[in-house]
Amino acid sequence: QTEFRLIRTLFVSLASSKMDTETKDVTLSDTGSELQYMTGFGNEFQSEAIPGALPVGQNNPQKCPYDLYAEQISGTAFTMERGSNLRSWLYRMTPSVEHEPFVFDEANDTGKLLSNFGAIRGDPNQMRWNPLPVPESLVSVDFIDGMATMAGSGDASSKSGLAIHMYAANKSMDSRVLQNSDGDFLIVPQDGTLTVQTELGILKVSPREICVIPRGIVFRVMLLDERVRGYILEVFNRHFVLPSLGPLGANGLANPRDFLYPVAAYEEPGEPTQSMILVNKFCGSLFQCRLRRSPFDVVAWHGNYAPFKYDLERFCAMGTISFDHPDPSIFTVLTCPGTVPGEATADFVIFPPRWMVGENTFRPPWFHRNTMSEFMGMIYGSYDAKVGFQPGGASLHTCMTAHGPDKATFDKASNAELKPEKFEGGLAFMFESAAILKATPFALSAEFRDRDYQSCWNGFSPARLR
Repeated sequence: QTEFRLIRTLFVSLASSKMDTETKDVTLSDTGSELQYMTGFGNEFQSEAIPGALPVGQNNPQKCPYDLYAEQISGTAFTMERGSNLRSWLYRMTPSVEHEPFVFDEANDTGKLLSNFGAIRGDPNQMRWNPLPVPESLVSVDFIDGMATMAGSGDASSKSGLAIHMYAANKSMDSRVLQNSDGDFLIVPQDGTLTVQTELGILKVSPREICVIPRGIVFRVMLLDERVRGYILEVFNRHFVLPSLGPLGANGLANPRDFLYPVAAYEEPGEPTQSMILVNKFCGSLFQCRLRRSPFDVVAWHGNYAPFKYDLERFCAMGTISFDHPDPSIFTVLTCPGTVPGEATADFVIFPPRWMVGENTFRPPWFHRNTMSEFMGMIYGSYDAKVGFQPGGASLHTCMTAHGPDKATFDKASNAELKPEKFEGGLAFMFESAAILKATPFALSAEFRDRDYQSCWNGFSPARLR
């Protein structure tokens, strides 16, 4: 695995004032507990890998410290209200505009990645998939080539809608880096740990954690295990925010302090970059260009538009302490708001270990027809509403498609002794959207699709009214 020597700060600064920093050489293979992060969802951050690299009191001085180049990356329009305005200032060794022309990557355009779902015919059937197969060791597949779109709605070119992908890879992105111009990636590892090197610093992301890479930020995925597999939620319109807590009050669910942001890290001058390829996912197609520089040359940065990670085991679950099963929205980690208040382009919802104490209550999820579309995945263990839902697998119940517990789960839960019980047998999650999700041709024809899924609801007897 290729290693790149990096210099980064070990001292975490959250304040807007200058603070002393200490530097240390590290490599990408060392990304363990020594990685440092800044904390707090959506904060205004500043980080410098060399003391004095950040300008004081302004963003773009006539000459930046160390002759760095000031470059702003905007995640929202300049005119967005201040509370929603997202941007960061990067101080880099070479401006990112220095690259060869992009060319359409016809060789790698396999049709597995989609961003325009207007021409796809929707299918109202309940669908389930077994785990996405991991490439055999004889075939090298990196994160980019290992992505496949499973479902989506809308069109990235109009900045509306979303796409849901799965990935499986057995090779690091040694010579390739990715810029997603279509939207934000929320990455959910299921198997294998990732080192995600970004322009703004490094994230180590393991199963039971997630990371978000905002639109336009260049990154690459390096593998810390022989193989990796997981899920990606991509939103085309806005950005992920924490859900409003309403009557819950000021605390609970995903607490802002538990979101971690990278500190500045850069590749030293002189690293060979002649073979570095920048892949740009643009309107669902892959374009590529050759770089004459490292894209990871940001020595310092400040702002609020940055990648971050979150440990799902820190989620503070809420639930009933009297009766009835609450709506699954009570387990929302992050949401991307839609155009109608209260309807999300996408919610990221988890079903974590938790106590179940409802009296006279059917405790698993109930039977349901939903105006929202539901795409589910499984990180580990088993799901409390289904038999046969495998880690690494997925299911899709689109708009108004009936779903609910299978026959075996219904019979067991209907007759169970209702004593306090801690469910800790698995971690499932849901990508939920107000859009009508359409399964892609790849997903519909996949060999790993469970074509016998609907049979799990066979055998229900009609209610006896007399």
